[in-house]
Formats: sequence, structure tokens, C-alpha cells
Amino acid sequence: MSEKISHLDGVSIDLRSTGNAPITELNHLGRSLLFAEMSMISYLPVHHAEPAVARLGFTESRFFDRDGSQAYFFENETDCVVACRGTEPNEWNDIKADADAASALAETAGRVHRGFKREVDDLWPMLEKALVDNVKNLWFTGHSLGGAMATICAGRCLLSHIPSVPAALFTYGSPRVGDKHYVNYCRMEYTRWVNNNDIVTRVPPPWLGYRHTGNEMYLNAYGNIRRVTGWQRTKDRWRGFVGGLRIGKIDHFADHSIKQYIKHIHNAMLAES
Repeated sequence: MSEKISHLDGVSIDLRSTGNAPITELNHLGRSLLFAEMSMISYLPVHHAEPAVARLGFTESRFFDRDGSQAYFFENETDCVVACRGTEPNEWNDIKADADAASALAETAGRVHRGFKREVDDLWPMLEKALVDNVKNLWFTGHSLGGAMATICAGRCLLSHIPSVPAALFTYGSPRVGDKHYVNYCRMEYTRWVNNNDIVTRVPPPWLGYRHTGNEMYLNAYGNIRRVTGWQRTKDRWRGFVGGLRIGKIDHFADHSIKQYIKHIHNAMLAES
């Protein structure tokens, strides 16, 4: 089901998952679509985000912002979702965070990307205060920089006095966050979506010590979920790149759009039903 919410000033967002079912009752694709849409909503200003997320069954919404580091706290009777906002090209704070690829000691274990850590450091006191009395199912999500922030936030919950540990983490087009020690320590149910040539998922480079973690869900050049590695993935990425050029797009950047993730996950749900 698709529902478009339009606003007078031209903001428009397609919501393909609607209803008020507890997240634990959704299957994996259903959860993936819901969190992808919440990640997209996190880019909206408050007066647009609140009615959009209400269509998804979340009646409580809080926005946290400190020095350009931003996240939403969405809540209903059964679930609490922290959706971290991703990179905005016109926000210097976001650009600076992405570019600061040196590592720093993590609050948990190992080392993490210093720019991403600084973003979370700004928000964490507010988020921790909001979550201190939470007894509902707790979820973290985000796209791009927001995915990296959500990963660090979820990891910190494992050491915090917050009563509920994360039920799961879902990210879309997330960069690498930490080193091998970090990703081995911060283990949880984690679904990491990667869309074909999405360039952000390839940075920072492994030769700087950074590693991916979680259960990768790879979308191939045709938008289908596939398990491909090595030479198969190289061929698929090349196929996507050439296909993008034919329609005048640079695939490495076009594939990073959260709207592309939502479209492909929604199509996968339709194919499954």
C-alpha cells in the first residue's frame, strides 16, 4: 500500500507501509521498509515529520538537535525508535563529520570514526535521558551518516544504565564505523542494507582499519535482493554503473538515495506476497 503525504510548501513523501501493528509482529522485510521510511522522515523538519510518522502509527515524536547533530525519537504504545538524520549537503557540521576519518577510542571497545563519534557525543546525553525510563521495544535506524550514528548509539546502549537493550538496528547506505575490535564487541541484531554501487558503503576504506558488521542485505543492479561476493559483485556493480550511464546518472551517487532503498524493499515485499 502506498500513501502520499503532500504539504503546501512542496514537501512530498511516499509512505508504503501503513498501520499500527507492533514492530515485533512484522516480518523482516516489513521491518526493513518501516525503518527505511523512518530514516527518510528523519530528514524532514518537525512540522512535516510528525504527521508523516503518525501515518506509521507513532503518536509521540521528539526532535533532538545540538550543533547540527540531529535525531528523532518516535514512540507509540509498544515501540520506541531512534532515527538519526543523515548527511545534508548544505550542513557544514555533517560534511565535517564525514571528512574527519581519523579514528578515536570508542566508549565501548576498540576505535571508531572520530567524526561520527563526535556527532553522537553531541546527542547522547539527550538521548540517554529520553531513554532512561523506557521499557518498550527499542530500535535504532538511520541512512548514510545517520546509519553510522545509529550504530554507535545502539552500541552505547549495551553499556548504559538504560533498562532496555536494542531489539535491533537497521541501517541504509551506512559507511564503515569502527575497527575489528569494535565491530566484534558491539554485537546485536543488525541489518545493513547496501544498494549496488552506493559509494558511501565503501568508506572509510578497509586499509584504514575500518570494518563492516551486521547481516548485509545487498540489492543488485536490478534492485533485487541477492547474495553475491567477489567477482559476482564486481560484475554486478559494473552492470549497475553502465546502466546508470545509459540514463544519464552516476550510479555510485544515485544508489545512495534513501528513496531507492525504499522502492526496492517495497518491490521485494510485493514479490514475496
